[in-house]
Amino acid sequence: MLQRCHSLRSAVAAVAALAALLCGTALQASAQQNGDKPFHALVTDAKDMQTDLKNVLFYWEEKVSETSFIPHELKHLPVKRGTATVNIKFDGVKQVEVTPGADKALPTLHITLTNGKTGDFPLAIDGSFKGDSDFGQVELPVHGLKKLEFK
Repeated sequence: MLQRCHSLRSAVAAVAALAALLCGTALQASAQQNGDKPFHALVTDAKDMQTDLKNVLFYWEEKVSETSFIPHELKHLPVKRGTATVNIKFDGVKQVEVTPGADKALPTLHITLTNGKTGDFPLAIDGSFKGDSDFGQVELPVHGLKKLEFK
């Protein structure tokens, strides 16, 4: 009887360990599909200074009042196409070339997708690219950039 109980406990423990392993793998895959994948890019600013960024995000702040705002960290680029706002996901982007806007207009982005398609889009929201470099956290305003190459 004791031997049978011990065998049952061992079997339950093995099934629980297998379930935990499978569940953990499924959660990782689900997290990556839901945008938790980290992005890595080489960013060139208007002065030709290159920065290697890990964990790249598009960052902008929504002003709520004179003294408060809501921060937004995105893994896509909000651009305009006619009157529509299009959110181009980082995982489909190979390269972004930035052309400064006239006067106070937002810059235009020449976007090359990983499938080779290209397009020119005005940026929909003024923001920055944020990420981690070897020297610490970096925030690079889009209007001060020349190129961003995803790795």
